[in-house]
Amino acid sequence: MHRRVSTLAFAALSLLATSAFAQHDFGDGADLNTIRQGGGNGIWARMCGTRNLDQAEIQAIEEHTAAMRARQDPSAALRFGDLTPMEDVRAGGSVTVRVYVHVIRNSAGTAGNLTATQIANQIKVMNDSFGGVTGGYNTPFRFTLVSTDYTNNSTYYTATPGTTAERSMKNALHRGTAKDLNLYFNNMGGGLLGWATFPSDYSSAPLMDGVVCLNASIPGGSASPYNLGDTATHEVGHWVGLYHTFQGGCSTSNDQVADTPAEKNPASGCPVIDTCPSTGRDPVENFMDYSTDSCMYKFTAGQAQRADTQSATYRGL
Repeated sequence: MHRRVSTLAFAALSLLATSAFAQHDFGDGADLNTIRQGGGNGIWARMCGTRNLDQAEIQAIEEHTAAMRARQDPSAALRFGDLTPMEDVRAGGSVTVRVYVHVIRNSAGTAGNLTATQIANQIKVMNDSFGGVTGGYNTPFRFTLVSTDYTNNSTYYTATPGTTAERSMKNALHRGTAKDLNLYFNNMGGGLLGWATFPSDYSSAPLMDGVVCLNASIPGGSASPYNLGDTATHEVGHWVGLYHTFQGGCSTSNDQVADTPAEKNPASGCPVIDTCPSTGRDPVENFMDYSTDSCMYKFTAGQAQRADTQSATYRGL
């Protein structure tokens, strides 16, 4: 049932991770068209500022993950990437992620406020999405709110990825460890809905870890048709280790998940389309595509397996 709420070696990996943020270092005031992908209907289009990893870094992450799993469980190396033995995935709801919410308002405090009810609704959307309530796989992850803080700062209020403003905001507000989700809401502008860091990024820049979402994308916000809370679902998907479903286009490895059909380009709206005919219809219903919120409703078993492995390896979750 679909839901809607009304209301490589380690050294090589470290080197790649250290340069990760430079790949999306657009600079203050840079042209955000360089990170826009896809389109959309209405005022907003799903534009995710999460950096695109190149094939070398992806390969390093996969090799390091496999090596770490082999150390923890010698039989795991034989099962790496195999979707059949789902005992590799921890039980649904067995991993609790503590969430620190940071609401960024303008300096006067007159714009950007979110209520406790709105934040609770957002956490519920995330739990429903990762819990399979909406029709997808019941992943291990559940989210519990630890605290909410409010900051009045116009520079942070419009911070975008790779800028001095982002770094200053996160250095000042970040809480917890690699296991904890820092979820920021601001009015980033530039057509963006959000961005996130990957688990493999944490060791090189721990204070930069987290997810930033447009405040208007929260359930009941004004960013229609992206105002049902799935921007946070999408970005938290990155935070637990998932790539876009269109990562790598029609390549055989594409997003490193075997049960998500490859897709050449990000989806716009909610189309029925097949851009990589050899793998099946484009997964426009997947939370890691660029579809509208009402179209998205699922993570797959393979995505649950990958997210579980990535989060256990790099976050200790």
